[in-house]
Amino acid sequence: MTPAGRVLAKKRELDALRKKVRPGALDSLEHTQRIDITYTSNAIEGNTLTAGETALVLEKGITISGKPLKDHLEAVDHARALNWVLEIAAQRDAPILEADIRNLHHLVVANSKSEIAGRYADVARYVNTDAGVHNFPTPAEVPALMETFGRWLAAARSTPQTAFEAHRRLVGIHPFNDGNGRTARLLMNLVLARAGYPPVAIRPEDRPAYIAALEIDQRGGGHVAFDKLLFERLDQTLDLYLDAARQARDPSAGAGTIIPMRS
Repeated sequence: MTPAGRVLAKKRELDALRKKVRPGALDSLEHTQRIDITYTSNAIEGNTLTAGETALVLEKGITISGKPLKDHLEAVDHARALNWVLEIAAQRDAPILEADIRNLHHLVVANSKSEIAGRYADVARYVNTDAGVHNFPTPAEVPALMETFGRWLAAARSTPQTAFEAHRRLVGIHPFNDGNGRTARLLMNLVLARAGYPPVAIRPEDRPAYIAALEIDQRGGGHVAFDKLLFERLDQTLDLYLDAARQARDPSAGAGTIIPMRS
């Protein structure tokens, strides 16, 4: 079975199990996953908050001694952006527009870098790669590239493959001065959620393989490595949800009885 076929099969199993679990039975897992996605996405970009510290900041509003204010603000910004992503994901018939991507970026840096929130890049952006310095499209090129990307995304079917491609393409354009990676990962999760999949985390320990796969794609080497990594993470995430759903099955939910999930 292909990776796409395997995750689709697991999604269908999860969809069936969701109809038989106690109301709210998956709330704890979903809450934990949201915090984990915020922690991991920020950690990939150099945020120094640990997983536990991120939870304290988001759940208790605690300031972690010795940690930069910027790191706290990034955690709060990302959590709010992720909440927005999962809220609008329910609007499955509405296309994802270029304006939605700009709004997503606005939320990602609303407090940590408010001066660039939702604004396309006005400076050159470079990144060091194993093959040397890679320069992204110029600020003058960004608006047209984003218009084309937005048209493609609005017409694309919501599937894991679309989610991964949206991530790659947005990173390739690198339309913002900062926050491109976090925005791309959130956009990926928006498409996944639209397709009925749980959002996934790319962990700090994945960073070398993740960055290498993006660099291969940017050099024209294809996206096989990138898709392989993301399908693995999606597969593992589905296993988490399936395990929780199996444990939470309501014994009173017999054949033909549906226990509704809380929204």
